[in-house]
Amino acid sequence: MNRDSLTVETPAGTVHATAGPRRGDAIVFELGGAMRGSVHVTGTPHPRHWDRFTAVRACLGPVNAYQTTAPDDALPRLTRGHTGYRGSLTLYTDVVGRPEVSVYPMETAAGHEPSRKTAATLTAILRACAGHVMQREDLPAILTASRERDTPALLRFLDWSVTHHQAEAARLEAEARAARPARRAAVAAWWTVARWFTTSPHPVLLIMLADCYGSLSRHVSAMEWWAPYCLTAAGREHDQAHRAGTEAACLRNQLRQRRRGLTDSERVRDDLTRR
Repeated sequence: MNRDSLTVETPAGTVHATAGPRRGDAIVFELGGAMRGSVHVTGTPHPRHWDRFTAVRACLGPVNAYQTTAPDDALPRLTRGHTGYRGSLTLYTDVVGRPEVSVYPMETAAGHEPSRKTAATLTAILRACAGHVMQREDLPAILTASRERDTPALLRFLDWSVTHHQAEAARLEAEARAARPARRAAVAAWWTVARWFTTSPHPVLLIMLADCYGSLSRHVSAMEWWAPYCLTAAGREHDQAHRAGTEAACLRNQLRQRRRGLTDSERVRDDLTRR
């Protein structure tokens, strides 16, 4: 069996996956044995670092499911079955270089959850195909092509993310500022009711003062932690905005470097032509 043909043992039986020639940013595997159909494998950003194209994503079907939808009749299916399946898996390495996977939920073409056995079979196939591509000599070319494909959309998303997280941070900070006078007002109201109760005890006033649902005492307690909570949440939003901005800046820098490299290559070809 050649190096581009895999044998995958799955709960449904043995599956053979044969890699076709590289199509720019992807490798498509044809399945045989216990399952027939295709698996599309391409490069993708690391799940925790969107500016780093160091992972691969395997999708059920002959196309990149993140860009287009495969027809139902083109989806992989068990050899003895008639149901097509959708889903994907991302393979990447953690901080110490160990392989990790992130599995997108599998489903039938009709949107139903597959059986546990079938889901395990699909996951094993996707994992094997992704692992094969991760070990290929032309992986750098696949990742570079994938970066060029996804960078414009990623930049749009990251720019939106910066604006979104900054707006959320501003909203939470405004709520924290508003919570301080609201807390003072709640405390003042509690003491007012306490004075009323001292002057003229009444069960309703006692309920308002007690630590129970809907009481002034419970409202004061909530106001005690609401401002610190909002400030902590606003800090997280600022961190997310900063991270998205940093990743967007890194992607733009990579884009500029590639464009300068292309210009330099064209200049070299022109110089050689003149000679």
